[in-house]
Amino acid sequence: MLPVPSPEGRLRMVAVLITAEALLRWRADLLKQAGGAAADLDWLLDLEAGLAWSELQALRLYPDRQVSLRCDLTHLQTLWQRHRQQSEPLQYLIGRCPFRQFELAVGPGVLIPRQETELLVDLAMSLLPPSASPAFWADLGTGSGCLAVALASAWPLARGLAVDRSPEALAQAAANLCGAGVDGAVSLLQGSWWQPLQPWWGQLDLVVSNPPYIPSAVVDGLDPLVRLHEPRLALDGGADGLDCLRRLLAGAPSALAPGGWLLVEHHHDQSAAVIELFVASGLMEVQAHRDLEGCCRFVAGQRRPDLRVLPTPP
Repeated sequence: MLPVPSPEGRLRMVAVLITAEALLRWRADLLKQAGGAAADLDWLLDLEAGLAWSELQALRLYPDRQVSLRCDLTHLQTLWQRHRQQSEPLQYLIGRCPFRQFELAVGPGVLIPRQETELLVDLAMSLLPPSASPAFWADLGTGSGCLAVALASAWPLARGLAVDRSPEALAQAAANLCGAGVDGAVSLLQGSWWQPLQPWWGQLDLVVSNPPYIPSAVVDGLDPLVRLHEPRLALDGGADGLDCLRRLLAGAPSALAPGGWLLVEHHHDQSAAVIELFVASGLMEVQAHRDLEGCCRFVAGQRRPDLRVLPTPP
């Protein structure tokens, strides 16, 4: 939609109308001129212009149909050209990113949530009995707050603690928790890993983390979309990518409650090394889990199998 002045002088939003044939021709021309992946341009049409992918596909059958967009093609073309010419992530350009059932605000200084990380929420919920929720859970390295938003929504009776070193990340997480209406259930804490959680050590029934796990040398060779724009602090896991995971495992036996679980995401080729770290830390029931492509991407471990739980609401 475009802002236009009303008779009273206030701005109001009006839809931009275009025929299906004209829109499809514009899409084809833009891809030919600027390049890029058609799926990414379709994602931009969905998130910024409000045209769902299924609707876009149906337009091929009805070239004369009128399509309503909430922004004009010039705006979309400008964003696409910035994405192509300056390797700027589309999520940063529009300031939003879908994560599970939420649409989260994202911007420079915060890692863009990935689809694989959505599985962390399902795995976390599978570690507890279906009719129970943790008394206290924590999200270490919360970033945009994507995991915190999802867990707070899943367990409204639980108390959440979200930690990050970055003030920019905590500000973004606060906005997303507020936008999802769960900010009252989560405390945001600035600091490094377990340190801000010391008042709750021994009480944490579940801790999730998507820490920096990419080896430093690999970070330097990442796609410019990631390497030039996403925060290195959220990517670089040291020489072997396991520095932050070692710190998580060093504190887990003291910080977790009896029966508490630690669940982490790691690099696609680190499963054996991460399992070894979990076992060496003294955690029990250590188990690997696969991502959407069948790659071992997550590991969970438990302090002792006597988890304290609260009943979930009906």
